[in-house]
Amino acid sequence: MTRSRALALLVFITTVIIIIYPEVAFNASLEGLKLWFEIVLPALLPFFIMADLLMGLGVVHLIGSLLEPIMRPLFKIPGVGGFAVAMGLAAGYPLGAKITGELERQKLITPTEGERLASFANTADPLFMIGAVAIGMFDQPELGITLVIAHYVSALLVGFFMRLHKGPESPQQKSSGNYFARALQALDRARKEDGRSLGRLFGDTVQETFQAMLFIGGCIMIFSVLVQVIGATGIMTPIRLVIAKILNFVGLDGNLAGAVVNGFFETTLGAQTASRSLAPLGAKATIASLVIGWSGLSVHGQVAAMLTGTKIRLAPYLRARFIHGILAALITALLLGPGQFIPASLIKAVPALSKPQYLNGSFAARFLASARLATSLTLMIVVLISLVWLVKRVIYISFRTRS
Repeated sequence: MTRSRALALLVFITTVIIIIYPEVAFNASLEGLKLWFEIVLPALLPFFIMADLLMGLGVVHLIGSLLEPIMRPLFKIPGVGGFAVAMGLAAGYPLGAKITGELERQKLITPTEGERLASFANTADPLFMIGAVAIGMFDQPELGITLVIAHYVSALLVGFFMRLHKGPESPQQKSSGNYFARALQALDRARKEDGRSLGRLFGDTVQETFQAMLFIGGCIMIFSVLVQVIGATGIMTPIRLVIAKILNFVGLDGNLAGAVVNGFFETTLGAQTASRSLAPLGAKATIASLVIGWSGLSVHGQVAAMLTGTKIRLAPYLRARFIHGILAALITALLLGPGQFIPASLIKAVPALSKPQYLNGSFAARFLASARLATSLTLMIVVLISLVWLVKRVIYISFRTRS
């Protein structure tokens, strides 16, 4: 059977199952819509808008020039990849993949570098891990900092390991001339090449952002329906039994097999299933960290769409997601065991990490929290640009005075 015929048969069987279980499908679609509206939309919307604006204004080229000496030795990625990493880790999936795709389309990175970048610049955001998972699902605010540490550390490790991923690389920037002057020149060139007025840039950004948001919502609803209707048929029961035996073998509670199966398809559903399990807290958090690191087929579908029109392959990204999930689970288990003093110390140093009062579950609260984080990140970039400009002026005046 050819690939197209197999895919058509699979879609046909899925459609029949949905027709057989219409009530399950309807309730699942409502749950997916609620998840998108209450968690994903308010968390991502400010970041998507700010990322597109910054790229249109040429800021990504300035950051790329400044970060070139750091990103290339560590991750074998041009400096512009630093923008994707910063925005991706702060905003969560699929923004990192979206920016990676834009960088490849603009020929700022090669497909190989795009595969390296997408592997670790596309992960869960801190608002989701702290607000949705730690507080909303586990009712354990202090667990949030553990999840954040585990995922950021494992993401950076994956990025470092992806140095081994071979392929064509973009040429290094020439080191001649003033370091800060080159960064500002890169910004000016990118702004001139874009050519859009600020009003048109803002209009295009809002339009493209809402199109992306609707697509993400559709993916979440579809996979929510798939998980529920497939579960209703009992097809997954043998798979759950096998996974339960594997979990018991590695010392985890077999009752968490359902969370692993659900998390394979959709991250939030997997984490929620883990939180409702009767297993010990450490085991539940470890499995939740595993499924968040894996990200789920729902997110992978979004990533594939964001990379459409590029030569970036999805296979390296999927391998990296699997490795990220394993590493995140291991680090979470360590932080809840022998290394529990690390998150405890951070919570004492920064009490706000364990008591994010603004994350009360409402759309407005999550949007405000995301907007604050996006604004803070943008202000940091503005301050960085201002410092670069100031240093340039000081150097210029100093040399002029001497002459």
